[in-house]
Amino acid sequence: MSAKKPLFVFFGTPDLSVCVLEALAAHGQLPALVVTAPPQPKGRGLVLTPTPVAAWAAERGIDTLTPKKLDQDFVDMLANSDWDVFVVAMYAKLLPKQVLDLPRRGTLNVHPSLLPKFRGPSPVLSAILADERTTGVTIMQLTEKMDAGPIVAQARIEVDEDTGQGGWPPKGSEFEIFLATEGGNLLAETLGPWVAGDIPAEPQDESAATYTKKFAPEDALIDPAGDPRTQLLKIRAFDKSPRAHFFQNGKRFIVTDATVEAGVLKILRVIPEGKKETDYQNVIHT
Repeated sequence: MSAKKPLFVFFGTPDLSVCVLEALAAHGQLPALVVTAPPQPKGRGLVLTPTPVAAWAAERGIDTLTPKKLDQDFVDMLANSDWDVFVVAMYAKLLPKQVLDLPRRGTLNVHPSLLPKFRGPSPVLSAILADERTTGVTIMQLTEKMDAGPIVAQARIEVDEDTGQGGWPPKGSEFEIFLATEGGNLLAETLGPWVAGDIPAEPQDESAATYTKKFAPEDALIDPAGDPRTQLLKIRAFDKSPRAHFFQNGKRFIVTDATVEAGVLKILRVIPEGKKETDYQNVIHT
């Protein structure tokens, strides 16, 4: 006789949250309820648009809540059911303690690093910038202190140093998708045993904690004459928002592709300010 599937609520908002949901679905585990951010105005017409998680849930007929505030009314709505566990993956709001403690087995979070290393908002890009080829994903029990809760499960991932597609350093956006999917797979393997009480939660080693920050456009500024490896790591990490860039003759160039050959940085593709992407050789003398 198969074990009863956990009754859980999923909290998430962006496309990366959908990667986690897709991995859960592939293992036959769907949330009974989804909580996500309210629709936001997008496009030229500023049309109110559901979040990627809301759209995913709607396609599958899963009930969705989009609270503006996590107030008492919201807590009361969640308290109407006997939940096994809550799951959080990039929801972008801190859950108050009374929400974290509602489910019978608390609240789990998917974090794309080997905690306690790289706590905070940018663990994936920070790992690339630090040239940290050994990373991974963590399932932890959420507490009020950010990314400091006890560890429930971890999966270690080492990326081979390789100049080919999929090697190291990877593009930031692609590595985020990869780790979100791996986090979803680990979560799917963990949910049942956690709800059954078969997995202990181990406290984090606070002395080993490191922290990340939210990156600003100036963090993505490269120096083509600077240390080649450092510039390449920035170019690979900052491939979405912010974008790796430099200034030449007063104009801004976004760098979309580069490599290091014989210890020298070679910029291959750029987007000149106000123009379309092109080979850097086409604009190097302009």
